[in-house]
Amino acid sequence: MTLEPAKPFPNLEVPAEDEYLYCIRCGACLYTCPTYRESRRETDSPRGRIFLARKLLEGHVPLGANLTEQMYRCLACGACNVACPVGNEPADIALQLRWLAQQAEPAKWKELVFHKVLASPGLMEAGTIPLRMYQLLGFRAVANALRLTSLLPRQLRDMERQLPRIPAKTARSQIPAVTEPMGVQRARVGFFLGCAQNLLLSEGSQASVRVLARNGNQVVTPRAVQCCGMPAIGYGDWDALRAFARYNIELFEKLDADVIVTDCATCGSTLKEYGHYLSGDQQWAERAADFSSRVRDVSEYLASIELTKPSGRVEARVTYHDPCHLVRAQEVSSQPRELLRMIDGLEFVEMQEADWCCGSAGTQIITHYETSMAVLDKKMANAAATQPDYIASGCPGCQMQLTVGCKRTGLRARVVHPVQLLDRAYRDSG
Repeated sequence: MTLEPAKPFPNLEVPAEDEYLYCIRCGACLYTCPTYRESRRETDSPRGRIFLARKLLEGHVPLGANLTEQMYRCLACGACNVACPVGNEPADIALQLRWLAQQAEPAKWKELVFHKVLASPGLMEAGTIPLRMYQLLGFRAVANALRLTSLLPRQLRDMERQLPRIPAKTARSQIPAVTEPMGVQRARVGFFLGCAQNLLLSEGSQASVRVLARNGNQVVTPRAVQCCGMPAIGYGDWDALRAFARYNIELFEKLDADVIVTDCATCGSTLKEYGHYLSGDQQWAERAADFSSRVRDVSEYLASIELTKPSGRVEARVTYHDPCHLVRAQEVSSQPRELLRMIDGLEFVEMQEADWCCGSAGTQIITHYETSMAVLDKKMANAAATQPDYIASGCPGCQMQLTVGCKRTGLRARVVHPVQLLDRAYRDSG
């Protein structure tokens, strides 16, 4: 009698067999994958990652540094999930194996970053003080005027370029706790203010709140909101994710909001999955499912209500980049384009491969720089072909990555959230 090898990780959360067992190795996923398109290595493909996952979970290979690195090379863009003809989700498998690695050998730095720093809006704001001073005291302007940043190694130079114009004040300190609607109240909206928008891209979130209020929504923005949890998912700490989820669910339950809106594609995709991640928790499963059912991306929500057409004009040319966490994770694609087409004077031009990943994936510019920039260069070639004045995208990570791309290629286009252009048209209309 032949004995099957004992299944490893008996007491840990692992992917179910039907999530990796039925890959038919057809290759439909290969050319949808940004990392495979760059390297042409099988281990950089969704099919290769599914194969490695199966060998690991069947006990044939160890959970070592090399296998874990292959899972972290995945951009988690989700294109392979859509392409698979038998329903495998290789991007999700890669994320689950990062969680498995964390369970098997917990990394202590994650306890500090995810359970302490990201759980405290005050600590996060304190952490950005050096960046804020770098800009507000004029050091950044001088460094760029004298081309001192050109002396930096390429990766550090691009990381500096990625920083947006950092606002003097955070969005949390500028957006009122309650913003009253213009005219008759249509709904009470709970606004989920993401970390990056609060600290680095406050103009976009202020615009979102103004547009919501202008269209009859009372907007409630809780100050004490914590991180949505996506960074913890990306780095395999689902314990932190679930802690964030429980906290945020309880916080928003107190608001009595009809709908929960966020202007961050990454936050939205994570908030909509709280029901999934807490499905095994009897105390929280129903509450999480209810919370997730009420989450909407700001463009998704605005497109679902009767908007007041702005009378102001924006004389410019714009193209749009689909964030992966919006177009695939949330299946929101037409709505941002509808908002842009509402604006008189604004010429919308579709770019080729608009729904291809830009290479950001959170921190890939830090952890996998060469691949991140190679993927970005293809995106920027497609964007530049539209000759835009603006590149619109509803994800802060994408916005920062596209900003790097504009500076690398010399493209004179401003990267904005789509709602910022709608807000400008409203404000210009008086």
